[in-house]
Amino acid sequence: MSLRFYDTATAVIREFTPVHPGEARVYYCGATVQGMPHVGHVRSAIAFDQLTRWLRIRGYAVTVVRNVTDIDDKILAKSKASFEEVPTDPDAVPNEEWWALAYRYEQEFLKAYDTLGVQRPTYEPRATGHILEMHQLIGQLIDRGHAYPAADGSGDVYFDVRSWPAYGSLTNQDVDDMQAAPDVEAQFSNRKKDPRDFALWKGWKEGEPETAAWPSPWGPGRPGWHLECSAMVTKYLGAEFDIHGGGLDLRFPHHENEMAQSQAAGHAFARFWMHNGMVTYEGEKMSKSVGNTISPDEMLQLADARVVRYYLGQAHYRSVLDYRPTSLQEAAAAVERIDGFLAKAGTAKSSDAGSAPQWQDLPEAFAEAMDEDLNVPRALAVLHETVRAGNSALANKDDDGAARAAAAVTAMTAALGLDDARSAEGNRESPEHGALDALIRSQLSERASARAARDWARADAIRDALAGAGVVVEDSPDGARWSLSRD
Repeated sequence: MSLRFYDTATAVIREFTPVHPGEARVYYCGATVQGMPHVGHVRSAIAFDQLTRWLRIRGYAVTVVRNVTDIDDKILAKSKASFEEVPTDPDAVPNEEWWALAYRYEQEFLKAYDTLGVQRPTYEPRATGHILEMHQLIGQLIDRGHAYPAADGSGDVYFDVRSWPAYGSLTNQDVDDMQAAPDVEAQFSNRKKDPRDFALWKGWKEGEPETAAWPSPWGPGRPGWHLECSAMVTKYLGAEFDIHGGGLDLRFPHHENEMAQSQAAGHAFARFWMHNGMVTYEGEKMSKSVGNTISPDEMLQLADARVVRYYLGQAHYRSVLDYRPTSLQEAAAAVERIDGFLAKAGTAKSSDAGSAPQWQDLPEAFAEAMDEDLNVPRALAVLHETVRAGNSALANKDDDGAARAAAAVTAMTAALGLDDARSAEGNRESPEHGALDALIRSQLSERASARAARDWARADAIRDALAGAGVVVEDSPDGARWSLSRD
């Protein structure tokens, strides 16, 4: 079966044919580091992590670029607010320069990504490191008649949306129906030919930090948000590349403007546009003002990283993911079923026991689901059906069947990135689990000796003590097995 993805630009699922055979070049929008990561950021990162993992499994040499927007109006505004007597941001650090604030939050994003098993990209460029590339792109657009400097000499440069007939094609909008671009203060809006024109370069203004301005042919200033991604992706992935991704909320204006300015400069740009859906709270849009938000940090306080990764990655990437107070409990139960089977299957005897899982262990139905626009819900259904089959094999003393099921389950969890999100509490291979296993096995050994000596009272006392600590003991012809209670 061929690999197929939904392309937002054409609104159809198409066969994936890369620009360069055997290679896959992926760019997805990373963080604007002006605050702590929210659950939408992390869901998007997990969705594109699943994509890049699957591309590698399918044999592609994958290059992944994820940008960091480290200069932005909101970053400057938050830095300015930190110098006020009473900062309004609860995460504020007093008197924090904009570049220090951006770097601090960049580290918070990396910590969240790492905790939840999001693989590091091939490269993660910062906007502030690519000013020259942005100048070159602006120059190309001016030369081609698609951009213009403001006539008042302010240093602003704008993209002329009416000069590009295809503007609006990504989101299927007519330019006359669009609202004005909100990237210029109202008092400066007369600098634009059309209210919908968007800023490529923003001239420095009185009161802004001098460190937030770079020399340019149009005067000192800083880049517009949309320009940054076009310059960086072209530098690292070329004028035409395979996949551009991001959250659904970025389709307009960010991705629409990216595509327009890049194609107007003569670049073919992305072959596929892929967008992940939003995260809601009991059917409603998350909003701090309403108070119905939950952060990745809060989720990780409620559940193991492996569980949070499972929850955030369980829905189809294009669908809405709805959070409810019971969501993490349900995800935890699903993860426990998987891990419980693998723990029990670890004692199954097979000629293949102990061998590293191979990608060929993936069930055909799992691969077919992932090939069809990353249908993770269908893939998870295959995973849980394999767990059920493996438990049945264990119950029937079919150790070979259990070992085959365990190999398949292990390959599937690895393909979905679940194994990389294990924290100490949920990791069967962690030092903590190893110490716990050694202690419990010591107790089980003592219990076995008591049973051999027909000291039933002592054997029962050990079993009851383990049960009181939440350890379930199962006796079998091959010896006692233990697992943690799900109650």
